[in-house]
Amino acid sequence: MGQTKDGSTSSPQERRRVWDKERLKTEAKEWGQSLVIALILTLVIRTYVIQAFKIPSGSMRPTLMEGDKLFVNKFIYRFQPPKRGDIIVFKYPVDRKKDFIKRLTAFEGETVEIRDGKIYVDGSVLDDPETFGRFYYYNHEPYGGPDEKIAVPKGSYYVLGDNSANSTDSRFWGFIPKKYLLGKAIFRWWPPRRMGKL
Repeated sequence: MGQTKDGSTSSPQERRRVWDKERLKTEAKEWGQSLVIALILTLVIRTYVIQAFKIPSGSMRPTLMEGDKLFVNKFIYRFQPPKRGDIIVFKYPVDRKKDFIKRLTAFEGETVEIRDGKIYVDGSVLDDPETFGRFYYYNHEPYGGPDEKIAVPKGSYYVLGDNSANSTDSRFWGFIPKKYLLGKAIFRWWPPRRMGKL
């Protein structure tokens, strides 16, 4: 028989119960610490590195379909500037609680014109068959009406949806401040049959 702290004896069963209790407390503490670390890492990754994004509408059809799930690279633009044609995620200027996804079309200081279904930037047509050359673009006021040349202000971007007939984009609400840019859509991971790099 063993002795407890107050000098009384304890049975092997009692010592086993005490040992099990201490072991459970130690394991619970270790699990708790691991969960906290995992949560912190998840928040850091989601905030600064990669974020999952689900396509809510048909504004980017056929490039992106409703329900598509993407990974958005949130750090790439810290190391390189955005490029024309990038599919970008940004805070919606009208309601910054919402995230939008569109195609980056023009930069500060450039002039945009929509004419005969094509996009012209500083007078040159954007006809890349992998991006702008694939789609027909419709005029819409106040920032893309017929015979209208839109100047992109300093510190801003002009964006368009690939599904021009069904996209609320810069033609409707204007420009995106650079500070609202969140990242670049890089990979579609759902649905599996259309999985791949964007």
